Order: sequence, then C-alpha cells, then structure tokens
Amino acid sequence: MSLVLKAENLHSFYGKSHILHGVSIELAEGELVTLLGRNGAGKTTTLRSLMGLTPARQGRIEFFGHETTHWPSYRISRLGVGYVPEGRKIFPNLTVLENLSVPVSGPGPWTVERIFGLFPNLAERRYSWGRQLSGGEQQMLAIGRALLINPKILLLDEPSQGLAPLLVRAVFATIAAMRKEGISILLVEQNARFGLEVADRVYVMNDGEVVHSGSARELAQDEERVRALAGAESRAAAL
Repeated sequence: MSLVLKAENLHSFYGKSHILHGVSIELAEGELVTLLGRNGAGKTTTLRSLMGLTPARQGRIEFFGHETTHWPSYRISRLGVGYVPEGRKIFPNLTVLENLSVPVSGPGPWTVERIFGLFPNLAERRYSWGRQLSGGEQQMLAIGRALLINPKILLLDEPSQGLAPLLVRAVFATIAAMRKEGISILLVEQNARFGLEVADRVYVMNDGEVVHSGSARELAQDEERVRALAGAESRAAAL
C-alpha cells in the first residue's frame, strides 16, 4: 500500500517550549494507526502540526506526496484531510444542521443525510443547538462534520474523551466502519484498550518523542508493556 502521510523529524514549539523532538510517523492507504501516550506526551501537538495549526519549525510533512510542512490548514484540508480536534469544538450556538453546513462538502458519498443515517440521534436533534447535545452527541457531530468533506484521511484526537463506556464502544464501532469505507485514519487516544483493538499499527509517545512503534495486535498482547509505555490496560472490550 502506498503512503498517504509521511512526517519526518518534526520539531514543534509553543512559544519557547519545545514540545516535539524529532517525531516521525507514517500512514498507509486504508490503514488505521493509533498514537498512544500519557497526558502531555505530545500527541495532540503532533496532530496540530500535521494540520498546520502548530507549524513544525523543523522536519518535513507530506500528504499524498505533496510537501505540506508550511501550508495553512485550509490547503491541507482541501487535499482530503479531515480533522476532529480534542474537545469536539462544535459551534454551541448553531443547530446540528447548521453545524453540518459549515464545512465545504467535497465530492464523494458522505452527505448530511448519510451522516443522519450513521448517527440517528443527530437526525432526531437536527434543530437542537449544539450546546444542548450530550457529550456523545457532540462527538458524533464533530465526526460527522469532518466526514462531510469526504476525506481520504481522518485525524481523530481523543474521540472517547469524557464519554460513558457504552458511548465509547459506539464511537469506536463508527471508527471501525469508517476504516472499512477505505478512509485512512490516524487516531490519538488515551484509552489504550480501544485504540489497540481497532488499529493496524501503533506509535507510543513520551515527552515529545516516539518511544515505540509496531504492530497494534502484538502490543495489545503484552499488557505489562502497555502499562509501562502508555500507562493503561490493553485488555480490549468487545466493540
């Protein structure tokens, strides 16, 4: 499979604070890769750097063979890169339908009606304000909004954050379904159990560096190592 994302030796900063120290990751066509690590490991900064929101000061980023290291976010998005940020970032004073009208839809199978088919709760609440939605519904809305650009790649930052276990399973079932649609997915996740369950490969970060990379299945079978690397249990619940 060909690479759709290649990042090499990324160094990123917040002001004078050096956050990423030579991060290199790859994502192949149709692949799901999970990025694990404790709080403050640099996972969110990695996604923000890939999207041009926290531009890397050193290193190189390529999407689909285009060097995008210094591109603004909107140009990266137009290549077919969807992004679901940490904390969902929906518009609280817009309705569900209005939130879904914000992205410029790209050509492809994902439409508002298909999003409503995927998330029936959103269809029922299409005229509700964003602020009136539950945490799970807000996450569904954030994912749906990203899908409307018909992405070839989806970057997901902590989709299970703050959700009840039943909703976590529903969100990860949705992620697995998107992967079957052929979308390449880079998933940032603290819930190692689910992150390893759905992934082909895994990177583990610590203090702004990649400290492990390899097969997600192999790492999931070594719970002691998962605890040491990511500080979480690897035992996966059924999706």
